[in-house]
Amino acid sequence: MLSCQDFEKAEAIVYRSMSPTPCYNWPILADTLGVDIFMKHENHTPIGAFKVRGGLVYANRHKARFPEGTGLISATRGNHGQSLAFAARVEGLSATIVVPKGNSAEKNDAMRAFGATVIEAGEDFDTAVEIAKQMAERDGLHMVPSFDEDLVAGVGTYSYEMLKQHPDLDTVYVPIGKGSGICGMIAARNALNLKTKIVGVNAARVDGYVRSFEAGHLCEADRSDTFADGLAVRVPDADALEIILKNAERVVGVEEDMVADAIRLIFRATHNGAEGAGAASLAALMTEKDKMAGKKVGVVLSGHNIDSDWMAQVLDGKTPTV
Repeated sequence: MLSCQDFEKAEAIVYRSMSPTPCYNWPILADTLGVDIFMKHENHTPIGAFKVRGGLVYANRHKARFPEGTGLISATRGNHGQSLAFAARVEGLSATIVVPKGNSAEKNDAMRAFGATVIEAGEDFDTAVEIAKQMAERDGLHMVPSFDEDLVAGVGTYSYEMLKQHPDLDTVYVPIGKGSGICGMIAARNALNLKTKIVGVNAARVDGYVRSFEAGHLCEADRSDTFADGLAVRVPDADALEIILKNAERVVGVEEDMVADAIRLIFRATHNGAEGAGAASLAALMTEKDKMAGKKVGVVLSGHNIDSDWMAQVLDGKTPTV
């Protein structure tokens, strides 16, 4: 498990390219939910999402291990790919990103703008991963997984910042895609020897981690169609699941309509945009507000990279369909 020293080494890499992000106590959120709520703004990174931290650490350490500069390849629904594209540019590496067919056009454009080659292939994230692995072997590229200790150390720096600033948080809600974010929060909590409870959040219809937590072993979701596309992962990561089973308080699923409600509340209360996955932790708190009444609670606005048409639908009172 990662130590405080590990996080501080990761911070030294991350802070060359970005500053720590704010964690604000928004009064309209607190008044609406009856909870002393603190929101970590990972939408304020250079890619608008927390993943950039992991990409920076991974690419830096990959370059140190392989100074000849092996190109990177990975699969993504968007933010992991933007992270690697951004970090590869920092380190002078190439990045190829495989996305599933029908992926967010705006996220694809952002990856290309950061310098990545974007290839659409596969019906969902998990099939895109297999295609990326095949391409890595064929083309001599380095396959970057969605879960790895260097990624966890990098993304975990946001949790380390948050928990050092607010060590008395009763509970923190963290969205789960493949698992690096929640595992970073767990590692930071444990390194700082705090008592903060950690609750993972899935989309209710892509409930692999909910099922797995309840069963005590890996269970796949039956579907991956959620507009919270950062959570659209059918197959949990076995290593991440082991950490979550031992350290998380619970894992909850949030319905699509509640995610849309959370995006609207974030915009009204803070005038920040949020993508579906970025609003999921607040959506979970909204469903559990009675349980959390009067407590000091943290939520993670993990990203704001929502397509414009979906955001327009949400602000018009609708829930986007996939």
